[in-house]
Amino acid sequence: MISKLRVEPGSAPQLARRDPAGRLDIPGKEEGKALLQPLVAELGVLQNRLAAEAARSVLLILQGLDASGKDGTIRNVLTGINPQCCRVVAFKEPTSTDLAHDYLWRVHAACPARGEIAIFNRSHYEDVVAVRAHRLQPAKVWRRRPQHICAFERLLSDEGTTIVKVFLHVSQNEQRRRLQERLDDPEKGWKLRQSDLDDHARYDELMAIYEDTIGATSTKWAPWHIVPADHNWVRNVAVARLLVDALRRLDPTLPPRPPGIADAKLA
Repeated sequence: MISKLRVEPGSAPQLARRDPAGRLDIPGKEEGKALLQPLVAELGVLQNRLAAEAARSVLLILQGLDASGKDGTIRNVLTGINPQCCRVVAFKEPTSTDLAHDYLWRVHAACPARGEIAIFNRSHYEDVVAVRAHRLQPAKVWRRRPQHICAFERLLSDEGTTIVKVFLHVSQNEQRRRLQERLDDPEKGWKLRQSDLDDHARYDELMAIYEDTIGATSTKWAPWHIVPADHNWVRNVAVARLLVDALRRLDPTLPPRPPGIADAKLA
């Protein structure tokens, strides 16, 4: 599955050729739920070992259009994680303090400490995609940012952070359905902004920007993965497998017990 999702360094993601409704050989919703359960359980065990080892970290970057399922992914995949060793960061519009620094300043401060898993619900990639789409900076500014980001992620990787980058690939029709659901449901309507509706009308333009950005920033140390997101159960299994695979490769080990503890017996 993972090789199907990965964007190899130096290659184009070819988003138009990837089916957002793809099932990744998972027969149906119930089978997807059954596959997810042991992955969530294993993720909890591996995360505990990562925290105990306290030597390396994992950063999950979730990008996608509005209503692509970033929040749902976090709720369903990370349900078994110890919240003491996990942080979710949702990057909003930069504050005046943020704007007084370089655009990666606030991002670096939010990266995981050793032993942690951090999840970026949107990320520094908004400083390319959103900035370009909404013309917040001239082209000479956003064009140099992919190179900055590759170097920044290389730094994180060299210092012990494993980066898992996921683009949740949702179709325009499914995005429309989900946005309409939010319009109709008061419990979900608070998430909506006028910009969400405006961006939906610019679906093709935004996908073209993501095509360029993903192709320019999928590297050996931080490759992108394109996850079909029209079916939530496919999305959840795919992201869980990516995280579990990353942690399996790290193979974190528990530290030895303190001297005397191994042989201690309670009265």
